[in-house]
Amino acid sequence: MNRPEKFVSTRRGFLHVTAGGLLGSGALAAAAGEGETAPGTTSQFPSYPNLQSGEVIRTGGQVSADQRQLIEQPRAIPIVGTSDVLVCGGGPAGIGAALAAARAGASVQLIDVAGCLGGVWTAGLLTKILDSENKSGVMAELLAEFATRGSAAAKHSSGTVYDPEIAKLVLEELCVEAGVKIRLHTRLVGAVTDDSGRLIAALTESKSGREAWLAERFIDCSGDGDLAAHAGCGFDVGVGTDCQCQPMSMLALLSGVDPEAVRPYLRGTGSEAKRRLLELMEANGVKPSYRAPTLRHLHSGIYSLMTNHEYGVSAFDAGAITEATIRARREIHEIVTGLRKLGGAWQDLAVVATAEQIGVREGRRIRGRYHITASDLATGLRHDQAVCRAKFGIDVHALNDLGHKQIDQEFKKGGARPYDIPYPALVAADVDGLLMAGRCISGDFIAHSSYRVTGNSVPMGEAAGLAAAVSVQKGVMPHDLNWREIQNA
Repeated sequence: MNRPEKFVSTRRGFLHVTAGGLLGSGALAAAAGEGETAPGTTSQFPSYPNLQSGEVIRTGGQVSADQRQLIEQPRAIPIVGTSDVLVCGGGPAGIGAALAAARAGASVQLIDVAGCLGGVWTAGLLTKILDSENKSGVMAELLAEFATRGSAAAKHSSGTVYDPEIAKLVLEELCVEAGVKIRLHTRLVGAVTDDSGRLIAALTESKSGREAWLAERFIDCSGDGDLAAHAGCGFDVGVGTDCQCQPMSMLALLSGVDPEAVRPYLRGTGSEAKRRLLELMEANGVKPSYRAPTLRHLHSGIYSLMTNHEYGVSAFDAGAITEATIRARREIHEIVTGLRKLGGAWQDLAVVATAEQIGVREGRRIRGRYHITASDLATGLRHDQAVCRAKFGIDVHALNDLGHKQIDQEFKKGGARPYDIPYPALVAADVDGLLMAGRCISGDFIAHSSYRVTGNSVPMGEAAGLAAAVSVQKGVMPHDLNWREIQNA
């Protein structure tokens, strides 16, 4: 599924080009260095810009005759950071990775595209953490913090129902305390490997322009496997020849109703609340795209609502994601307007916020040195390099809206038991120095539908972060280490 590769000739030899950036031969410097003239141009590369004054490094190029491509001139990319470990993605997996690596003594750079840490927990307004109750380490620490600082609902749920604003603050404080360097508002756009296939740099874009980051080890916690894909790793997407993926969902925060007046419809009262809420909606002409609507009371008359499905949207198509986001936000407001028309307890219902990012269930599954399968779930895999045990069941949301299904039961036929997530599933098979954590680890479509939940992402990240730090300390690649050796170190 990787795109065809191209090669360009420069005065410093061949540079391996992907859709995202340059895959180099040991040195990050591109065709020409600072002050040198690029082939075919008359201008020199500019110096590093003064960001305080608003300067930029301008680019140049030429539009192809058919106007389907712009051929960009070579340019020098400033190296703005060097660390032992670079973590791409500040969601649940990235938090676990960054904290573990930093606490093990590594210098850590954490990069995220959002304006806060937490990913789907915060920018995505998830508000509920699944499959976390049997986890120790960083996951248990975070749950304790969310519960201690949170509302009655957070305390009652031992932190698994949380306030996204509390989560933002907790995650920032813990990372700063651990010495993690944080860069927000920054998107990964490329990766560089050397001639031996080792990842040596990540390229980003932000208001600061295009920048390069060097590290000894990298951890892809992007969810969609962006760093691994840019580095040249093989991957799988969805199920079937058309790579069909699970739907996306947008969440929202609501207010304006008394929790006692709507108690039968609150998820905290039991699973039947979903059916009751759907029946209430449909009886009054409201037909949500997700047929198991969840209304959860968080605190102070603030509620979380999840009742949206966006089918057939590629996690790699910004245009399609934009359209899905617009549709989803409109649907949320239409649902709230429909409920408000009921009057009574619902008459003052209002939208407080919709998620900054739509919730993506499925992107790339990067090929690792172990591939978790449906058979592993069915047999309850026990592995001597287990980093955690997953208990969440097979959860494939309907792949389309035919029949308005909630969950596709077809994929559950093989059954599932609690199973281990092995360390080698977190180690990239095709690129050295790269680990993965979260939903982009190595596994098949059915296994992914279980391990993708965030209660598993944190311990996966913690394991990857510790492995990265230990591998730097020992001077070996992550794939040369056994999980027990990492733990003992």
